[in-house]
Amino acid sequence: MKVIQAVGKRKSAVARATITNVPGVRVNSFMLETIQPEMYRQKMNEPIQIAGEIAAKIGLKVTVNGGGKNSQADAVRTAIANALAQHDKRLHKIFLDYDRTLLVSDVRRKETHKPNRHGKARAKTQKSYR
Repeated sequence: MKVIQAVGKRKSAVARATITNVPGVRVNSFMLETIQPEMYRQKMNEPIQIAGEIAAKIGLKVTVNGGGKNSQADAVRTAIANALAQHDKRLHKIFLDYDRTLLVSDVRRKETHKPNRHGKARAKTQKSYR
């Protein structure tokens, strides 16, 4: 079996998925079924449910770091979908038709703070002329 590795990114979270011979999905050495809260588990499990029987035959090992829980869940979702699409080319079009963010990483990042300003990135001090 050839080794397939895929990457998913969201904000500062980076997930790397590897297809293995051992059945089941592990995220940072935890089984996917044990991840809490359920909302994040469902988000990570979405590409596996779409793939159906194709995903049931293989195993996935995913490592994720950086970002918050929601960003990590999105990054894992993208990494799993990319790995499955590389494993079986038919899934690529199915994933794109379902939701483009399954295969394409989100490029949006936090806006940097500007010098000599307070608070948010675009906040300015108020001026009064009259």
